[in-house]
Amino acid sequence: MTAPTETTNAVDFVVRRDDLARTDFVPRTLPTLADNEVLLKIDAFAFTANNVTYAVIGEMMRYWEFFPADDGWGRVPVWGFAEAAASRHPGVAKGERFYGYLPMSTHLVVRADHVDDAGFVDVSPHRTALPPVYNRYLKTTADPGYDPEHEAAYMLLRPLFGTSFLIDDVLQEREFFGARAIALSSASSKTAIGLAALLSARAGRAYEVVGLTSPSNAAFVSGLGYYDRVVPYDAIDALPADRPTVFVDMAGNGAVRDAVHRRCRDQLRYSCSVGITHYEAMVPPGPDLPGPTPEFFFAPDRVQQRTRDWGPAELQRRIGGALQQFLGHADRWMRIVRGRGQADVTRVYRTMLAGSADPAEGHILSL
Repeated sequence: MTAPTETTNAVDFVVRRDDLARTDFVPRTLPTLADNEVLLKIDAFAFTANNVTYAVIGEMMRYWEFFPADDGWGRVPVWGFAEAAASRHPGVAKGERFYGYLPMSTHLVVRADHVDDAGFVDVSPHRTALPPVYNRYLKTTADPGYDPEHEAAYMLLRPLFGTSFLIDDVLQEREFFGARAIALSSASSKTAIGLAALLSARAGRAYEVVGLTSPSNAAFVSGLGYYDRVVPYDAIDALPADRPTVFVDMAGNGAVRDAVHRRCRDQLRYSCSVGITHYEAMVPPGPDLPGPTPEFFFAPDRVQQRTRDWGPAELQRRIGGALQQFLGHADRWMRIVRGRGQADVTRVYRTMLAGSADPAEGHILSL
């Protein structure tokens, strides 16, 4: 058990909660560790459209509460790797490496509890009432989905693929609502790609997997090999409307959602709202929207359900096994781009916020 012998200086990347385009870097002096606290030095983190979603719905879903900042500012949550730079918990050793939920910062102080061979849970008072799935830090040696040869892809895809797996699980449990077509908006997003990979791999499936995407990304989506049909947003009238259909909305674009509902009408058996990659076009559904009322899918709720059903180890085993297969093919369509320092972090954040990122790129950042 070790404790820092001198003051540690940290840097946080922060954004205005009421104007996500305003950003800053704030220096911070970390306090001396208390009993059971651990100082994590953040090595690297992934940044995707999913992290923009965390910011967009940060108030509604309490994402800003995980890593508090000064009034009016927020620290966008990300997923990545960190090393225990100092520890005052006997079960966490200096130098141990963990994967988990982190701020866009150089350091994070956590309060470790429920320590076991797989990792620990942060029980800092401000986090205990938040969804527990985000408070678990995993040792890389204990995660069945971890593969050191695909570490960058793992960092990018593990949380996104977890959501993909859980949506697929819900659809399978409900027998795909009898659908003959499953349409995914923002089909170039990594969560949609993971879901499409799972859906398309199912033997004997009665449905086709349809990717809805921008015209500029249509060629990329077609080349993935996971979608049976690709429909650009400006051609939604080409979406088949004569068969039972499920809509999984990763975009959150009100115009796209309304167009799909009006095209499919009574043939739309289920509409699921997952992400907000088009946050600037987010509009709540109106009372006259045809078809079923869109249901919001919140992955932590499904994690809790399946943890009760299967147990935590079995849930991680199932996700990890599927993830390893997915990671094995990721280099076929994803190019890793690494950035370091404040300029790179700002550039990638602004590009992702604007929705202009190349879907073939996966960004790994460090401060």
